[in-house]
Amino acid sequence: MIKEFISFAEFWPFYVTEHSKHLTRILHFIGTVLVFLLLILAAFYSKYLLIAVPVAGYGFAWTAHFLVEKNRPATFRYPVWSLIGDFKMFFLMCTGKMDQEISRCINIRDCER
Repeated sequence: MIKEFISFAEFWPFYVTEHSKHLTRILHFIGTVLVFLLLILAAFYSKYLLIAVPVAGYGFAWTAHFLVEKNRPATFRYPVWSLIGDFKMFFLMCTGKMDQEISRCINIRDCER
């Protein structure tokens, strides 16, 4: 059962631990890169490319959750916080700080149990 979260700060450690496997994070990263590329291409070439944005983003992410992580995407219950979490995770990965954040969040979740 998923705990009820009342803030993104409270949700974030849960989100991170739901992305504990490296391949899950890589697939999310690929999906997010595609989202940014599609948004840029749509701005310059065709607004119809916007149709592919959620397919690319969610397609890679949900594949990761169902086949790699074997959990239910938090998007189903917390769509806005999950989207914010995905972008935060993406930028932490770009800066090389995601592994450190995983360790921090796992410690937080262990203390809550």
